[in-house]
Amino acid sequence: MMKKAVAIIPARGGSKRIPKKNIRPFFGKPMIQYSIDAALRSELFERVIVSADTDEIRKIAEQLGAESPFDRPAKLADDFTPLADVVYHSLEWLRDSQHQFYNYACCILATAPFIRAEDLKRGYEVLKNSGVSSVVPVTSFPYPIFRALQVDKN
Repeated sequence: MMKKAVAIIPARGGSKRIPKKNIRPFFGKPMIQYSIDAALRSELFERVIVSADTDEIRKIAEQLGAESPFDRPAKLADDFTPLADVVYHSLEWLRDSQHQFYNYACCILATAPFIRAEDLKRGYEVLKNSGVSSVVPVTSFPYPIFRALQVDKN
């Protein structure tokens, strides 16, 4: 039996390089739709929540089948806020205002158009069966090295 899980998709409106990137069309769909669709299709989550700081993002997320039940505070919507703080805020909101607790929380980036439900399911299986506390997807790529991890023999 699956334990309770929630998907949290952080989507703030203040991108500097690509304004409104979370909801801009990408191959005919708002960018965030790919993440929402994968989360919903995976059937892993009791709730798919978008943590947003604008009404526009919240409205689009809800039209796409996700929930966006609260306003993300401005202090958590700047260029320097860690994702962990956004996820923690969402979990606190669920606990304090909804009295809901989850065994698993999955943070899915709003700008992940290649994410698939199968990837989420595989990550859940690794998490559930290997005794680790978290799972992060990785792939090989030629550049840029600024977001790279080095894999050693362990």
